[in-house]
Amino acid sequence: MSDTRITPVQHRQPNTVAPFLVPLVVGGLVAVGLGVYGRVHAPTGYAIGLAGFSGALAMKAWLTTGAFLLALVQLFSALVMWGRIKLDVPWIGSLHRWSGRVAFILTIPVALHCLYALGTQFDVPRVMIHSLLGCFFYGVFTAKMLSLPRRGLPGWTLPVLGGLTFVALTGLWLTSSFWFFTTIGVKL
Repeated sequence: MSDTRITPVQHRQPNTVAPFLVPLVVGGLVAVGLGVYGRVHAPTGYAIGLAGFSGALAMKAWLTTGAFLLALVQLFSALVMWGRIKLDVPWIGSLHRWSGRVAFILTIPVALHCLYALGTQFDVPRVMIHSLLGCFFYGVFTAKMLSLPRRGLPGWTLPVLGGLTFVALTGLWLTSSFWFFTTIGVKL
């Protein structure tokens, strides 16, 4: 007698980037759209500020610093969630989601001020890099958020998009907050 057990056929998702195209295209459109808007919009020069800060630059420096510190929490919690750091904390997913939400919210007044009052600028290298990183940050963040609910994506998708988001925010912090604190000083 032969063994006639029926084994289920394993269907593997092809390792393709096709499901990734929509988030990537939409993220690219967001980045380009912000850059174009920032370039063609005539900067008003008027500061958008929040109460409690001495000025718009101080507000931007502190909010970006808060977002950057939360991005460090994001990096740590992602390393735990992906098993790169061995910790058994059942709330790590919630920490990751909420630190990301708050970090993103902190960037909104900064981005609004940059786009509305200053626009995209290319005359000073630091400011040009900052402008390009700002557009890239929102584009890659959009691609990451749109990729979260999608099935069939390659396993590297979220770590790469999360890493690029972290790198962009780090670059934004270095070209704005770090510059502000080391050039103008630590002010509220």
